Amino acid sequence: MENLALGAMLFGTVHDERRSFELLDRFVDAGGVWIDTANCYSFWADPSGFGGQSETVLGRWLARRPGVRDRIRISTKVGCEPTEAGRFPETAEGLSAKVVKSGIEGSLRRLGTDHAELYWAHKPDPLTPLEETVAALDELVAAGTVGRLGCSNYPTWQIEQARRTAQVQGRTGFTAIQQQYSYLRPRPATRPSVVHRFGAVTGEVLHYLEHHPDMVLWAYTPLLGGSYTRPDKPLQAEYDHPGTTRRLQVLDDIAAETDSGRNRVVLAWMTGGSPAATPIVGVSTVQQLDEAVAGVTLQLTAGQRERLDGAV
Repeated sequence: MENLALGAMLFGTVHDERRSFELLDRFVDAGGVWIDTANCYSFWADPSGFGGQSETVLGRWLARRPGVRDRIRISTKVGCEPTEAGRFPETAEGLSAKVVKSGIEGSLRRLGTDHAELYWAHKPDPLTPLEETVAALDELVAAGTVGRLGCSNYPTWQIEQARRTAQVQGRTGFTAIQQQYSYLRPRPATRPSVVHRFGAVTGEVLHYLEHHPDMVLWAYTPLLGGSYTRPDKPLQAEYDHPGTTRRLQVLDDIAAETDSGRNRVVLAWMTGGSPAATPIVGVSTVQQLDEAVAGVTLQLTAGQRERLDGAV
C-alpha cells in the first residue's frame, strides 16, 4: 500500500511514545509503506521550541522492531527548523549547503538509519542561491544517503526553475511536490489556513503535474483536520461558499452509495484521480487509521468520479 503515507508530525509531542508505536505498528500491519516526518517536527508543540521529537520516536520504534526498516520507506524534510526558539518563520534554518548536509546527518542520527528514501526541501529559502541548494541535495543522492528529492510549499515557477537548474548542471532534480490538497476548494482569491504562502495546491500546480508525468503529488491535511466529519472541527472561513455546499452534497451522495463516509470518499477520490495524489494522514487513533486505509482501497466508479469532479 504505497498510495498512503502516515504523517508522523505529532509523534513524540502531542502523541506519546506508546500511542505513536501503536499507530506505527497498525500502519505496517495494514501494509503501509511510507512514513512522513521532518527534522522540525514538532517545534511548536515542544517546550524547547525546537523539533526532532518525531524522528527520535521513529528511531526508537525502528530499533525495537528488527527487520521493519526493510518494509517501510522514510520521507523527511529540511529547511524549517527554527534557529531561535519562538521565532518562526523569521529564523528558519533555510537551505544552504551547510544546513542541507547537517540536516540529513541529524535526521539519520535520530532515525537510526543510514538513508532516507525521500528527502524534501521543506520551504523555499530566499537567502540561498537555488544553485547551491540543488547542488547540495544532489550530493546526498550521489552518496546514496537519500533516494529521491522533493519540494514542499514551493511556488510553481520555482519548482520549474530548480528542475531546470538541476538538468543544466547534470544533477538530480525534484520529482515530488508536497502541498496542502483536499476535495473541497477554498474560495477564489483566498488560500487554505496554512503557514506557508505557497502551501496550497492550485490549478496551476495541477496543470504543471499534468504536463510533467515524472512528478508526483503528496498531499498534506487531506481531510482538513477532521472538518469533513467532526462538528467540533468546523471548516475554515475560506471554504464558506456555494461550491462547498455542492461538493459536500455529492460527497454525501457517493458516501451513501458506497456505504462508507466522507473521509473515505475523499481519500479514494485523491488516490485514484488524475493526477493521483498520495495523502499524508495524521491520525490520532487506530480507528482513524483504519478508516484511512479503507479510503485508499475504496474503488469509485467512473460515473461517481465524474460527479465528484463536476461539482463546482
